[in-house]
Amino acid sequence: MTALIATLCGIGHLRPAPGTWGSLAALPLAWLLHEVGGFWLFFLGSFAVAALGWWATKIELKGQTDHDPAEIVIDEVIGQWIALWPVSFGAAFTDTEFLQLWPGILTAFLAFRLFDIAKPGPVGWADRVGGATGVMLDDVIAGLLAAVVVAILALGVHLVVL
Repeated sequence: MTALIATLCGIGHLRPAPGTWGSLAALPLAWLLHEVGGFWLFFLGSFAVAALGWWATKIELKGQTDHDPAEIVIDEVIGQWIALWPVSFGAAFTDTEFLQLWPGILTAFLAFRLFDIAKPGPVGWADRVGGATGVMLDDVIAGLLAAVVVAILALGVHLVVL
């Protein structure tokens, strides 16, 4: 059960770039959660998935020498979802369909992948923490940084349009 959660039902075994596959798989799941319950369900669901992912990752790391196995992609899901918070909020706030905000979705995906791969500053620090906390925390921070990028760009675009 924990392997299914940690690998997002085996998506983490896809090659090359399992983290990118995990991030891509997170997109339709985010859309579905937003459609079912709007921003607040998506927001609160992110915390539930983070807790579930941490638990599953902790169990899956037992006895492993690799501090962050590539097949564990539940961390990419939570990071990608956090990056999408501004999109979900914007859709709910403006009563717009989530998918109509595709530029924000694309920006969230690209910014999250950039921060997750490059691991600048606090992302790199979190990656070195180790254990399930480190596995999850670097993606949470990368997601937060990406969310800031999405929000700033959205604000800039809307200020120019106004």
